[in-house]
Amino acid sequence: MARVLVWGALLRRASPIGITGGPGYTSGATASSVAANGEAGMIVFTQPPAQSTSYYKIAPGEYVTFGWNFTYLAVTPTSLTVSAVCDNGNTYPIGPTDGVIPGNAQSLAWYPYGYQTANPSLPLAQASYTLHIWGDGGPSAIPTPGYLEPNSQLVFALYTPQAYTPLSSGWQCAGCGGALEQFKTHPASLALVTTLLVIFLSGFTTLRRVWD
Repeated sequence: MARVLVWGALLRRASPIGITGGPGYTSGATASSVAANGEAGMIVFTQPPAQSTSYYKIAPGEYVTFGWNFTYLAVTPTSLTVSAVCDNGNTYPIGPTDGVIPGNAQSLAWYPYGYQTANPSLPLAQASYTLHIWGDGGPSAIPTPGYLEPNSQLVFALYTPQAYTPLSSGWQCAGCGGALEQFKTHPASLALVTTLLVIFLSGFTTLRRVWD
């Protein structure tokens, strides 16, 4: 059963167990029982969809939930390390203890706003992020039959919503007035108005002749 881990929650480390198996794999397999020509264990994301970029708000009460399944995994990692690598190069841990969660976890709820307020020295940027998950072998582990292969296929984005400003507070469109003045003074604009006026008057005169 998938376990949901919430940022800041206290966790009890689960005992490693085999979660799924490919051909020739059994639950609780060890290094000596894994087929040498088998597949490496893989993560398949279920939430959010990996086919497109999902956007999440950095705001109070807004959580981001990541979910995944395992396939061809015969030897369950002792732990998983989850982090988000931003386009700006910064890396942010995702999870309650520097991004380290039990090895059989299959979901994780993250509170970006909580991280933002607790880490003012390394704030989250409004940008795209790549989710990185790896097991005991580390982020550069070589694919090995039955063991978890590092995953960095999921991309998501974070943004900070702007506060609502009512019109009654005196809000004005900064560029609207300037755009109107440019239209009034631009030579092309004056020529366009003149041309349209000539066409209108010419058409009106022709119609009067037809009617008369």
